[in-house]
Amino acid sequence: MPIATYFNDCYAILGVLPFTVEQFYGVSREYNTTVWPAQIFLLVLAVVAVALVVFPRRWSGLGVSSILAFLWAWLGLVYHLSFFTVISAPAYGFAAVSVMGSLIFLWQGVVRRRLEFRLTTNARTAVGVLLIVFALVVYPAWSIDAGHYYPNLVTFGLPCPTTIFTIGLFAFTVRPYPRSPLVVPVLWSLIGGQAAFLFGVPQDLGLLVAGVVGIVLIARSKVKKIANSEMNRDYIAVQNARFKLKNLMNLNLRECL
Repeated sequence: MPIATYFNDCYAILGVLPFTVEQFYGVSREYNTTVWPAQIFLLVLAVVAVALVVFPRRWSGLGVSSILAFLWAWLGLVYHLSFFTVISAPAYGFAAVSVMGSLIFLWQGVVRRRLEFRLTTNARTAVGVLLIVFALVVYPAWSIDAGHYYPNLVTFGLPCPTTIFTIGLFAFTVRPYPRSPLVVPVLWSLIGGQAAFLFGVPQDLGLLVAGVVGIVLIARSKVKKIANSEMNRDYIAVQNARFKLKNLMNLNLRECL
């Protein structure tokens, strides 16, 4: 018995999984045939977001944040709410959480302008590049190799590749950065990663890797803020000491005169 069928049967017995593998891919087929050619537009948005990181402009942070906000709104309102709810009641919750993720990107990146993206030469950038390439190139190629052809193919704009892409893109953020935009993608990476076992989708193991990367990014943001805070305190202390020394020297100079 294939491992996917085994897990699927176990979850069905427990009443945890309200749909079958066939129904799951049926939703992907219905989505792809209905929204076509929107998939091309979503891929173009992803390429534009990457271009804004590689060739930064003054408004790149605003542009990338807007694209990510649109992708997560699409995920919640178009896929989850319009299609996935047909076979799964929890999809209403998934839709709400996805829209929340979109609003967080709008608030932090568009309204407050707290998200900036830069291409640098460090390990974090290398991981980001790998995740983005996996989401846009490796994921669909692996799916096709596994026998999931279009329109059953999980295309970009659906939860798994979009989540991996988001966390990969977030690896380019300039620190310190807010951690809240990572909460929903990390949460979904842990939920969606189960598909690797439930539906026999090994490429979704990339979600678990992306989730670990997202958790590290959250932790590193906190460390960086603490480090910056300590540096600021040290800088202020040095400046105060220099100011006091300067005043003391001026006072001694006046006394000599």
